[in-house]
Amino acid sequence: MWQEDGIFEFPYGPERSQEKKIGKSELYDYMKDFPKRFDVNFTELVFHPMTDPELVIAEFKAVGWHRETGSPHDQTYVSVVETKDGFIKHYRDFWFNFSSPLLKPAIHLREV
Repeated sequence: MWQEDGIFEFPYGPERSQEKKIGKSELYDYMKDFPKRFDVNFTELVFHPMTDPELVIAEFKAVGWHRETGSPHDQTYVSVVETKDGFIKHYRDFWFNFSSPLLKPAIHLREV
């Protein structure tokens, strides 16, 4: 699905997740353990077609739990995907979830 030099990035994630992966090898290294860490179902997929046939915006949810902590995982994503010649060229994943187990040590909300 990916071009050899395709880009996968998370521009608005928490500080530890503001990353950019370039190329199939980096993407594979980043995602290979996802099924070991999360048990989720992807639901509520909605595509927003654009006038450019090589660009699409998609919204979807991931609902399940984090296998290592047992914490629930209920996250909404908005993804902007650019393709070229039928392969993903650039995938920008816009997500944020205060309940994510990835954020637990990083976010401290002040009580009011």
